[in-house]
Amino acid sequence: MAKRKKKNAACELVAYRFYGVPSEQDAVQEDKTFGCCRYLWNRMLGDHNTLYAEIGHVPNNTPADYKDLGECLFLNEVDSLALANTALNLDAAFERFFKKTGGYPRFKAKKRAKRSYTTNAVYGSYKGRPRCNIHFNTSNGLLKLPKHRDPVRLKLHRPIKPGGKLKSVTITQEPDGKRYYSILMEYPKLQAATQPVIQNGIGLDYSMPNLYVDSNGNSPEFPRPYRTMEPKFARAQNKLSRKKPGSKRYKKQRMKVAKLYAKSKHQRKDVLHKLSCTLTDTYDLIAIEDLDMSAMKRALRFGKAVSDNGWGMFVSMLTYKAEQKGKLLVKVDRWFPSSKTCIACGHIHKELKLSDRTYLCPVCGHAMDRDEQAAKNILNEAKRMTGAA
Repeated sequence: MAKRKKKNAACELVAYRFYGVPSEQDAVQEDKTFGCCRYLWNRMLGDHNTLYAEIGHVPNNTPADYKDLGECLFLNEVDSLALANTALNLDAAFERFFKKTGGYPRFKAKKRAKRSYTTNAVYGSYKGRPRCNIHFNTSNGLLKLPKHRDPVRLKLHRPIKPGGKLKSVTITQEPDGKRYYSILMEYPKLQAATQPVIQNGIGLDYSMPNLYVDSNGNSPEFPRPYRTMEPKFARAQNKLSRKKPGSKRYKKQRMKVAKLYAKSKHQRKDVLHKLSCTLTDTYDLIAIEDLDMSAMKRALRFGKAVSDNGWGMFVSMLTYKAEQKGKLLVKVDRWFPSSKTCIACGHIHKELKLSDRTYLCPVCGHAMDRDEQAAKNILNEAKRMTGAA
């Protein structure tokens, strides 16, 4: 079984995702690669299941073994590194299954499979000059990929940090037809201090309508993109249901539905990126609760509301941005009674109901907004955990 190379501890990886429009010929080549990667995944998974049932073990097959077969000669027309990464992804899926961290790998359907593949940068030399199979100009955004005739011009919406080494490029086609190119760069990791200096901190308490309430009593103006566009989704889906599947009008209406959902998703990601950047730039310590959002969806039946604000995505953004900027993100235990603890006297009000939005301490009479007090308690608990003043 092939193994991935371990990540270099002295370096850090940064991914940049840009929108690009390839030429018509290169778009066809990318579509071929999407299909070949999906075919190779299904073929290797099917052979794995068959051989394991017959002989009890599975030989170490590689994409090169399938290229020589008469019915698989079309695999030679696409990027070999994309096929190699597909085989590595299948091996990683089996490893997660045997470690009981994931389910058994499943076959990929043509209609529902994610259209994506990854190609790696290979460095060498020719006549004493260094060469790479992928050429990327960070100034004008031109990207030349293997098996592509023309370079793809990317829309550089953010500057690229200089001094990096190109590692890989992932090409993805969204359901709305747009293609995005994720460029993975490797940078030398700066030696950070053993203990970051904490001058200011903020606590965030999860709030369903506004994403969070901070320890200063403020909450962002979250647009709630899904709820806002839900009437448009309903009308578009209703029109799609009246079209004949497979017809031109059906495909046209399906693309309109996909564009609406893509707009909602991009609005959410844009707001979350801006909020996470502002927090990590402003504060040295950010304290949040370690919540189980899946359980909250199931138990409280708030599936749409919880999914609309994207708290899990927001936490992942805070995590990697705080690490890159040398800031500290602390997750307080989910069972910590942040909402029921009085910030003034420390009394735990066990009879406090979820419908009580104002906390009134029965001991000292202190009154405060429930979410703001919870955010303050989360910040104090994080300072206690880290030993910050």
